Amino acid sequence: MTETFKFTIKSINDETLYIAKVDAKYKEASRSVILGRAVRAAYLRGADLTGANLTGADLTGAGLWGAGLRDANLTVAYLLGVNLRGAYLQGADLRSADLRDANLTGAYLRGVNLTGADLRDADLRGAYLRGAGLWDANLTGASLRGADLRGAYLRGARGASLAQARTSILPDGDLIGWKKAGGVLVKLRIPADAKRSNATGRKCRAEYAEVLETIGEAVGITTKYGPTTEYKVGETVRANKWDENSWNECSHGIHFFITRKEAEAFRS
Repeated sequence: MTETFKFTIKSINDETLYIAKVDAKYKEASRSVILGRAVRAAYLRGADLTGANLTGADLTGAGLWGAGLRDANLTVAYLLGVNLRGAYLQGADLRSADLRDANLTGAYLRGVNLTGADLRDADLRGAYLRGAGLWDANLTGASLRGADLRGAYLRGARGASLAQARTSILPDGDLIGWKKAGGVLVKLRIPADAKRSNATGRKCRAEYAEVLETIGEAVGITTKYGPTTEYKVGETVRANKWDENSWNECSHGIHFFITRKEAEAFRS
């Protein structure tokens, strides 16, 4: 079991903000940097800051990787260059927080309020942002490869379209795609006028596709996540609905990969 100790973060008027538990190996480093609301370059790995009131706190450069910040209040906090890799922030309030150059790789940010947050050049690769509120946030230069943004609210977010363009892997024009349909490998042609999208990963969606070849059986069949669909050579398969939000990876559309190997390796 990891040994931990407790310390108190105080505000400038000596009001206790929160008692946090931190790995003992970071004890001295943590004690030496806590002063008022400043926790500059603190080593708070794995700290339990659930529900903490850190409004306006200066956590510039802090090492908070793996920290528990569920429901924490970090509004207008200074988090420039903070390391929140793998941190748990579900329900946290980060409105107008300064997260420039922050490391949020693999962080759990479901339902987080990031309205007006400054995320310029932040690393959000693999972050879970499902249902997050990113209204008017600044995503200029942010890396979103592999992030899950299903249901995220991006109205007014600056840099969102560029961030999306950087994660797009689908060219215009006719396109060959591959998918697994009930154990049958299916080769598809996505016509130039068919809508298509991918979110931040490798799985893609199309509005409709033509079946060019089936490998393994004459007919491929899918039954999960929608109506039963058959894939027969020479036929055009259409999605029952089409979701225009390209951030939603697992949504309405004909799902496919752009390489055969990815389709062969796919396990639904």
